[in-house]
Amino acid sequence: MNGPSSQEKHPMAGFPQVCFIKNVVKNPNIVIGDYTYFDDPEDSEGFERNVLYHFPFIGDKLIIGKFCAIARGVKFVMNGANHKLSGISTYPFQIFGNGWEKVMPGPCDLPYRGDTVIANDVWIGYEAMIMPGVKIGNGAVVAARAVVVCDVPAYTIVGGNPAKPLKQRFPPSEIDILESIAWWNWSIEKITHHLDKIVSGDVKALQSCVDNE
Repeated sequence: MNGPSSQEKHPMAGFPQVCFIKNVVKNPNIVIGDYTYFDDPEDSEGFERNVLYHFPFIGDKLIIGKFCAIARGVKFVMNGANHKLSGISTYPFQIFGNGWEKVMPGPCDLPYRGDTVIANDVWIGYEAMIMPGVKIGNGAVVAARAVVVCDVPAYTIVGGNPAKPLKQRFPPSEIDILESIAWWNWSIEKITHHLDKIVSGDVKALQSCVDNE
């Protein structure tokens, strides 16, 4: 056996609160990798409701890699949440029309931080909040209820509001090795064969799987 099918919505029999969300997301500006799951006992297929202020006319994307674990209550705040900051008032008069549309801001007037990108094998804890344009590296961990306003390096644990680095999961030299191995891009057969090495803490053992091929 080579693990569950990445095409299954609910890979755990009798446990619908876990969903491989690539199979249910419809928004073309939300891109999800294989085996990334969302855990929500109320509606695990309704992941898109947690992507906030994601207006199609803005065009920003939420990109999430493979093998990510996303806990219930996680929110992704997109660029549509931003108000004009250069004026005296930040109130969005223009959205109510009736003459107020005359102060419609131009595209350059609104803060824009680009796409939000979550790499591979990232664990995002309960009720964490990811702000617009944040980049989270491979193997990172976001603690419960963290508010992530800045980029997170690979294999780094962050927590707090605003989220700050708490520790690196591996020494820099081993992080470089893990980044080059990129096990999440292996075939599912190869992942299954070397699963004991992937879940161990022995980076050299995982590297030997590549060196011995």
